Amino acid sequence: MDMHRNLFTYVERLESRCTDVINMAVIHCTELPDLVMARIWGEKIVHTSSQTGNSGHFYIDRDGRIEEWVPISRVAHHVRGRNKDTIGIELVNNGRYPNWHHSSHQDMTDPYPGEQIDSLVRLLGQLVSQLPGLTGVAGHEDLDTELQPSAENKDVQIRRKVDPGPLFPWDQLLSRVALERHTTGVK
Repeated sequence: MDMHRNLFTYVERLESRCTDVINMAVIHCTELPDLVMARIWGEKIVHTSSQTGNSGHFYIDRDGRIEEWVPISRVAHHVRGRNKDTIGIELVNNGRYPNWHHSSHQDMTDPYPGEQIDSLVRLLGQLVSQLPGLTGVAGHEDLDTELQPSAENKDVQIRRKVDPGPLFPWDQLLSRVALERHTTGVK
């Protein structure tokens, strides 16, 4: 599989881990228009104690190009409360960009190209063969179900995370990978 390694500048400050603990892949969408912008956002230091940013392990562009930005032996910051035992996979997709938290802009209308899903299937297949404990897959929306006030009206609650969203082809993915989907309530 053709994969490009392009590690974040702070990757050595991310916590190390034994890969035996990895039991789930979490599918995200970048909610940004392209890989360049995803990189810019990912390099921003938002975790002051560790001097690291929000990060996934792998990023897959619309044309199927896969980039590794965090090695799986490091804990990436991609889903609250589940970083230590998961792998974060980000798919380039507009999502709710640029009005992520505006209540009138919560629909996700950007489809996932076939090339991108094919690359995701190949990546997951490689990870399953490499990591014996990897048995599950979830969407970010399945694991982070928190509500928050909308950007324009604090009395209107919206979902904090909705990715990969309603256009993600779960049935197609699950028919092609040896993983079980986990949904809300995963501990």
